[in-house]
Amino acid sequence: MGVGIVFFACLYFGVGALNYVLSRKILPALGYGRVLDPRPLGPQQLRRELTESSVTILLFGTGMVFPWGLLQLGWAGLAVQASGWQIALEILFMVVWNECHFYLSHRLLHVSWLKRFHLPHHRSIVTTPWTCYSFTPLEAMMLGNVLLLPMLLHDFSVYSLAFVPVFSIVFNNIGHSNFDYLPDADHDRWWLNGARRHHLHHACYHGNYGFMFPFMDRLLNTELPSDAADAKLARGEKKNAA
Repeated sequence: MGVGIVFFACLYFGVGALNYVLSRKILPALGYGRVLDPRPLGPQQLRRELTESSVTILLFGTGMVFPWGLLQLGWAGLAVQASGWQIALEILFMVVWNECHFYLSHRLLHVSWLKRFHLPHHRSIVTTPWTCYSFTPLEAMMLGNVLLLPMLLHDFSVYSLAFVPVFSIVFNNIGHSNFDYLPDADHDRWWLNGARRHHLHHACYHGNYGFMFPFMDRLLNTELPSDAADAKLARGEKKNAA
């Protein structure tokens, strides 16, 4: 559990700092990309995000006892001599499973009595790289159990399992970066534009429930149009100008 806490803390602060430097310093200085929502942050937003994220890091780290427990009980196993192809296929499967798991959990947090546990995350209408772990404890536990079911069904390589939180925090950070990393893409629905889609989710609250990719939103008809937040952004700019 201690190793897990250090691991998730390094992921959160390391990837968050890299994202911040790229999106707020280096790329703007090079004239590349753009901020998606120019409105100011909420009062004390960064302090709140860092506080809530610290709790999430503790929960994710201590929660490592559950996959460890599955291994100790013999309910799950590890592929000790997995080939490179097996590891690659396992990671690809986990990327897809992570997207499905996130969508279903996230949608549940929006349409049921559970939404009270998700509303604090949406206090960050304008997102930052530090928003990505800004959860309530229940939300963190719902989103953080992505490994358990697959481990009961298949013996994964330890490298595949360890890579899940790595790509998860990278995707999550891009989604909350409030920065368009692909400004030359011809439309906002392109499959890699997770930052644009999640920016619209925070601006509009409903719709775009997916994690990084759009296939679940398209399959279940919850994808937002690219101009869904234009009216709100225009009102915000008018208010700031006044």
